[in-house]
Amino acid sequence: MNLIYNNIVMLKISLHYVKNMARKKISSTETKREKFLRLATLRTKEALSRLRILGNCANRQIYEYNETDVKKIFSAIEKQLSGIKAKFHFPKKEEFKL
Repeated sequence: MNLIYNNIVMLKISLHYVKNMARKKISSTETKREKFLRLATLRTKEALSRLRILGNCANRQIYEYNETDVKKIFSAIEKQLSGIKAKFHFPKKEEFKL
């Protein structure tokens, strides 16, 4: 039992280390654009991977769910996605008018 606990702790430490390394700049000369491309690519791949894994829950031979459950899941995902899209929105510069 102690060996299993130690392995779990080591795995958590390893994951924490990997996540922190991904947050650090690759080089001190990395531009904002390069940093965006690097992080956005990593994070998009992770999000898509997690969505594919969520899709595994659709297997009715293993899981039981109803239409209400599915609506709640996709409502939450769509709400979060809308909020993220809004952050990337480039508003038009409008001049002040009375």
